[in-house]
Amino acid sequence: MPVYVFDAYGTLFDVHAAIARHRDAVGPDADRLSELWRMKQLEYTWTLTLAGRFVDFWTLTERALDYALARVPSVDPAMRARLLDAYRALDAYPDAREALRGLKARGKRTAILSNGTLPMLAGAVEAAAIGTHLDAVLSVEAVRLYKPRPEVYGLVIDTFATAPADVVFVSSNRWDVMGAAAVGFRPVWINRSGLPEEYHDLAPIRVLHSLASLLDTPV
Repeated sequence: MPVYVFDAYGTLFDVHAAIARHRDAVGPDADRLSELWRMKQLEYTWTLTLAGRFVDFWTLTERALDYALARVPSVDPAMRARLLDAYRALDAYPDAREALRGLKARGKRTAILSNGTLPMLAGAVEAAAIGTHLDAVLSVEAVRLYKPRPEVYGLVIDTFATAPADVVFVSSNRWDVMGAAAVGFRPVWINRSGLPEEYHDLAPIRVLHSLASLLDTPV
């Protein structure tokens, strides 16, 4: 039986929701701040992993926000605490609960595999009310490496005692899809924004524009 494994941030949970929740207070540079915050958060995971170091994802999230606030001086630094609180309970995409519920109704096993810490993921899952639709929530903390290292994807194999070809890996991040393809998963790219293709030699088996399409397009 296939296991459907979802990336969390950017796939199930909207990483820009923290800024959006306080858009008026943040001001006209809200989008720039949000993009910088996300860009640096991911950059730190990649560079530290390449350097053989591990710092937990919540700490990197804080550091990335500090960098973004320093680069966007129009935003009041006093917003820091409010933005971090909002990040602990990000909004789920409207179709996330529907997709997970539908897959479970069809007897599929489901999981999250994320860079996030277990407390971060627990808060987001609770806020989104999707815990009953998940069989496992897996964090990179178990291997102290970040995606797209193959050891991270190996957590799925170990947890479910399944073959890579039986894992349908769902992510909105093309680099994450690449990493999943490299270990033999069947990756699905949720390309909400119509981004151009990359990593042509490690392609997704499907490109969808929403999580809800998983229910209409069997994998």
